[in-house]
Amino acid sequence: MQTQTYPTDLTDRQWDCIKEYMPVAKPGGRPRRVAMRAVRNAIRYVLVTGCPWRQVPHDYPNWQTVYGYFRGWRDDGTWQRIHDTLRAQVRTQAGRQKHPTAGCLDSQSGKASAHRGERGSESGTHVNGRKRQLLVDTLGLLLAMVVTTASMSDPQGAKRICRRLQGGGKKLRWIWVDGAYRGTLLEWVVMRDPFRLPPIVHAARPQGFVVLPRRWVVERTFAWRTQCRRRDKDYEVLRSTSEALISIAMIRLMIRRVA
Repeated sequence: MQTQTYPTDLTDRQWDCIKEYMPVAKPGGRPRRVAMRAVRNAIRYVLVTGCPWRQVPHDYPNWQTVYGYFRGWRDDGTWQRIHDTLRAQVRTQAGRQKHPTAGCLDSQSGKASAHRGERGSESGTHVNGRKRQLLVDTLGLLLAMVVTTASMSDPQGAKRICRRLQGGGKKLRWIWVDGAYRGTLLEWVVMRDPFRLPPIVHAARPQGFVVLPRRWVVERTFAWRTQCRRRDKDYEVLRSTSEALISIAMIRLMIRRVA
């Protein structure tokens, strides 16, 4: 049994849920001397606390080592494989089929830091940063995502989402969206994919706050990211790093349910 150095560290039960999916050491070269659990805990610490990589506490392995593993697992698809495995377990635990038949799609723009990297300004909200497009199932679990500049339109982002859908979305038939996804996008989806994009909008001008059916699920998923300070603002140079951190944030949420 390993004690937790920080509140963000994995518990023994949580580590047992994912340790078999961590990549084994590559053959040849020096033997691995770093504990994978310590590396995983350091990455969680950066995600939850929002600290820079260089300020990882000395209780964890060297920050270059931690970032090197994070980057390697980002590029070889390790984070995505762990995420998809846990999503199937959470859905099964909730009495659902492993592959959903319905979902919800929406976007959210957020500010980017002063670091170099792609960014843009959204005309509606005047936010200078990046936009996150998320497709979730009816439980709010992530099916596909794409991070773009904030200047990219929602229909263009939705097309990228559709191209990224893999095995987890093979049974999708309905994806609820808001009014921004209407127009030529609906025709494009009909010609290409087996699912449909029914828009859900207010029937009339609402008086005060009104919860729209179906769409509140993806809004809750956007709210879940506020539990991780690293995702409160986009500090990453590469969009692929931002997407990897979103996957890790969802892994953190799902592993608590499974464990």
